[in-house]
Amino acid sequence: MESYSIAVFLIVLLSSLMNLSSAEFPTPATVKTWVDKMQEDLVTLARTASGVDQLGAVFLKNRDSYTVEMNNAQQLVESAAWNIEKLLLNRSMALETLATAAENFQMEHQWKNEFGENETMYYNAKDNLDSDSNETGRIKPEFVEDPSFKRRINYNYTAVHIPTDIYEGSTIVLNELNWTAALEDVFKKNRDEDPTLLWQVFGSATGLARYYPASPWMDSSKTPNKIDLYDVRRRPWYIQGAASPKDMLILVDVSGSVSGLTLRLIRTSVSEMLETLSDDDYVNVVSFNDDAKNVSCFTHLVQANVRNKKVLKDAVHEILAKGITDYKKGFSFAFEQLSNFNVSRANCNKIIMLFTDGGEERAQEIFEKYNPEKKVRVFTFSVGQHNYDKGPIQWMACANKGHYYEIPSIGAIRINTQEYLDVLGRPMVLADKRAKQVQWTNVYLDALELGLVITGTLPVFNKTKELKSNEKGAVPRQNQLILGVMAIDVSLEDIKRLTPRFTIGPNGYYFAIDPNGYVLLHPNLQPKNPKFQEPVTLDFLDAELENDVKVEIRRKMIDGEKGEIKINTLVKSQDERYIDKGVRTYTWTPVNGTDYSLALVLPSYSAYYIKAKIEDTITQARLSETLQLDHFEEYGYTSIAPREYCKDLKLSSNKTQFLLEFIDFIDRKSPSHQSCNATLVNRLLLDAGFSNELVQYWKKQSPQGVLARFVATDGGITRIYPKSAGEDWTEDAETYEASFYKRSLDNPFYIFTAPYFNNSEIGVSGFDSGIMVSRAVEITVDGKLLKPAVVGVKINVTTWMENFTKATMRTDCTSEICDCEKNNKYVDCVILDDGGFLLMSNQDEYISQIGRFFGEIDPSFMRNLIKVPLYSFNKSYDYQSVCDPERDTKAAAGLRSVFVPTIADILNIGWWASAAAWSILQQLFLSLTFPNFLEAADIEEEIAALSKKSCITEQTQYFFSNNVKSFDGVLDCGNCSRIYHAEKLANTNLVFLIVDSKVTCLACDSKPLIQAEQPSEGPNPCELAQNPRHRKGPEVCFDNDDNEDDSDCGGVSGLSPSLWSMIGIQLVLLWLLTGSRHYPS
Repeated sequence: MESYSIAVFLIVLLSSLMNLSSAEFPTPATVKTWVDKMQEDLVTLARTASGVDQLGAVFLKNRDSYTVEMNNAQQLVESAAWNIEKLLLNRSMALETLATAAENFQMEHQWKNEFGENETMYYNAKDNLDSDSNETGRIKPEFVEDPSFKRRINYNYTAVHIPTDIYEGSTIVLNELNWTAALEDVFKKNRDEDPTLLWQVFGSATGLARYYPASPWMDSSKTPNKIDLYDVRRRPWYIQGAASPKDMLILVDVSGSVSGLTLRLIRTSVSEMLETLSDDDYVNVVSFNDDAKNVSCFTHLVQANVRNKKVLKDAVHEILAKGITDYKKGFSFAFEQLSNFNVSRANCNKIIMLFTDGGEERAQEIFEKYNPEKKVRVFTFSVGQHNYDKGPIQWMACANKGHYYEIPSIGAIRINTQEYLDVLGRPMVLADKRAKQVQWTNVYLDALELGLVITGTLPVFNKTKELKSNEKGAVPRQNQLILGVMAIDVSLEDIKRLTPRFTIGPNGYYFAIDPNGYVLLHPNLQPKNPKFQEPVTLDFLDAELENDVKVEIRRKMIDGEKGEIKINTLVKSQDERYIDKGVRTYTWTPVNGTDYSLALVLPSYSAYYIKAKIEDTITQARLSETLQLDHFEEYGYTSIAPREYCKDLKLSSNKTQFLLEFIDFIDRKSPSHQSCNATLVNRLLLDAGFSNELVQYWKKQSPQGVLARFVATDGGITRIYPKSAGEDWTEDAETYEASFYKRSLDNPFYIFTAPYFNNSEIGVSGFDSGIMVSRAVEITVDGKLLKPAVVGVKINVTTWMENFTKATMRTDCTSEICDCEKNNKYVDCVILDDGGFLLMSNQDEYISQIGRFFGEIDPSFMRNLIKVPLYSFNKSYDYQSVCDPERDTKAAAGLRSVFVPTIADILNIGWWASAAAWSILQQLFLSLTFPNFLEAADIEEEIAALSKKSCITEQTQYFFSNNVKSFDGVLDCGNCSRIYHAEKLANTNLVFLIVDSKVTCLACDSKPLIQAEQPSEGPNPCELAQNPRHRKGPEVCFDNDDNEDDSDCGGVSGLSPSLWSMIGIQLVLLWLLTGSRHYPS
């Protein structure tokens, strides 16, 4: 009974305290009074100190200094598309010239079995030019740095790249070196006719690549001692040009006989086979023994993009061998899946790739049932060293227009998993002129450091006749071999120059997409860890915040339609911390002669732009004078956006240096010089004059609590006053890239921007740097809305905090929980911005965290604000990120696994050509001759392991859900609760919050709510595969020709070299490889 009484007493006491807290907590009316006072003080300070009205008046007063021009979206996008079309048409003509010449040169070439000592002269791009050795048959060009290629170049020669696993002294390679040498003159002639041409490349079906102009393959200072695994046949442009798109079903034998080394070889072979596919292809992997099943969650063919291929590779790595082989089950399953036309697919070459160790069964009745017309090609791979009869699986390939290959060891994998492209190329060769269509690739990273490029490709055919025996004897027939692919690169920078930027405003932009929906132009196409081995595939719907209207825009662009639509959309800020609501007009048109489509996106305030009218040199000189460094005390610290004002003016990341060089250039040559863009220069000078008038207004004031005042303009001027504040300015000098600038244009109120919390790059805390407040200058000229500049201030945090606590004090307060007294133990008062970042508080503990996301400071309260909902959120993925590698500690790693070759491997020529053999032999040889070498290699491997890798990250941006101004409620945490009230500050992006202190209710969820970017697996690819995005396949397909001769369908190699001769060759080659290197003693 006594314990019951105590419990009742506690409940009554707790209830009384809660009622007392509720009664004394500030009423909504009181909070609204505080907020109105704060809002009035802040907005008045920002408006008067920034001079937003004054600068608008300056623009209107000087109306005769500029004209207002219209941005006609339809005309702009069509003009840009036409310019891109002309650029690519010129490249296409150069390609056709090269392809025709190559076919003629090869026809005229007389095959030789032996070559003289200096009969084949060429520059091997991998040669060490610093070496004094005079190797026979080699050219040693001298190189000079070239700004167009951003590397060392020689225009007098071509360069040759030969893959590491191909012997450059072989008869085939020597003959190819011989006849392709004649391409050098054609390359040069093309460049004479068009000096803007970049890389011109012939990629041969043998793996040899000849490119112009000559340049060393890799800079040894950037990639020391790295194994070169480049093979032109595995580049995206070669894969696209060498064959029509593919629907590939990879069939993997996982019966009990496939175990040990054979299973490992199959896993590796399948992974390498997947790498021969591009985003234009579709694929799935099926395993079979006495039953058949998909190896992954994919139940049908899926697009062979990076993420889908990773899912398949991971799944193949997990397959286990058991049971018996039933080819009938496997092939029935494969044919059924290839017959499914209710899913997205390439709808061209249909292929089954069988990887097995062999068997006695032919499954002939299955082929007769599913493939009577041989519409599906079957390629078979006998994997591993075994004594099974290879006849049945060789028959499968030959009976189904495919090819049979053997992969006895690791060294044969790379070569034999890409040879099938020669077979797929046969219908193209026989189609001849019909197949001679220039194709343009997806965007990818150039292997020779040119940056992001697209490539035009054209197949090169063997036009010679070959003798074929039949009942009438030897009859000449058309050769069916594809010689290779001709390619010409186009830099995305060159395409961007054809889409003028500085008249459409910071939030206007062009973008272009290909038939897969991937962007090749977009401001958000910025891979952070570019590696040429990895494709750059960013879908339009991932480049922007997706909505249903954009899905439809994407579909229409892919389908080659024209269109225009105005939409409401969410816009991610430049710094990726905020979400704004904007109105955008999308206008698009196809780029004729290509599969690309181009679009222009304009906000309503970019329908017009200002064009300066200051062409007299006296006015130009007077305005230029305001930019001088020795006038910074008078006119404020000044920087100009790094734009291409004049062709002879080099861009620089050093703001002061670039400004000095600009002033010097303009003084010497005037803005009207033929190398200058007069529109850009004159607008810059116009803004220099207008912003100078604003500074004169600033100088008459001394507002309390303001650290700095600033103005940034469309023309590229940024002025900060006083000069001392400008020296610590960290915002981007390019106003079109400044996050505060772009956000201010999209919002019709004062934007408070949170400083970066713990930003090591800036090295200044939010408390010290102040709070930035900005607003766009709006003017209307002849009924036309313009936003030509953004002005603002930086507020002193200490002063704001004093005013903040004064505004929230109650003189009639009789309790400790009724106002925002500084460091109040019972009440937390905070101001957050629209992204949920902390800007002000009554708690010193919080003040040190200004700029931090509030979900990390008070997680339970932030979650409740989302639930109310004061805030909404948008989760997005970044497919272009870099992450730290996952790595075990060395102590826990143990010994590294080593591939140990079998006797069969050693006796096989394929193994000797493999990277594994080279690696093992080098380690063995070097460990004997250079004892410290392996230790150095370990260090290098550790450094490589520590380098960042490409990955997917996710980030959540928060924004105000609606226009509701007030929110209140109780945050229930089970055995305690917290009362709160929220009130937005009108004409700003701020919200004031008062809440019972979090220390009064420790039962609330304290798990941080993370806003910042963090590694992620991304969307579930298995779910995405069920609802693939729209894409367009090729309009023409070359997968079959009635005249095709499929009699060459593979067999067993007859090469059996002497073991000791091979060892001797390897030791000599190793000596040559190591002789030019220097190792620490």
